[in-house]
Amino acid sequence: MRQIFHLSLFAIMSISLARAQSPAPILVRAASPSAAAASVPTISAQGSASVEAAIKLLEEIKAKNEETLKKQEAALQQLEEMQQAAQQLRIFSKRG
Repeated sequence: MRQIFHLSLFAIMSISLARAQSPAPILVRAASPSAAAASVPTISAQGSASVEAAIKLLEEIKAKNEETLKKQEAALQQLEEMQQAAQQLRIFSKRG
């Protein structure tokens, strides 16, 4: 009798924990084509200036990213050379 009680208690706790861990489904409604067309803004003179400023900022960021990539490439090349030198040292140290 005691085993049945413990077994049923364990089953109830397992089921409740399993439900607690299951996330609730998230429903996302599809956007209708008319809503998407209505939300497209028109570019005014003031808007075009901000677009140009944004483009200039993006070009500056791109230049900095390219510079960073060049530095990382140089560091990677140096690390590869160091790794090759370390492998050669291991080979020569085994010879004796």
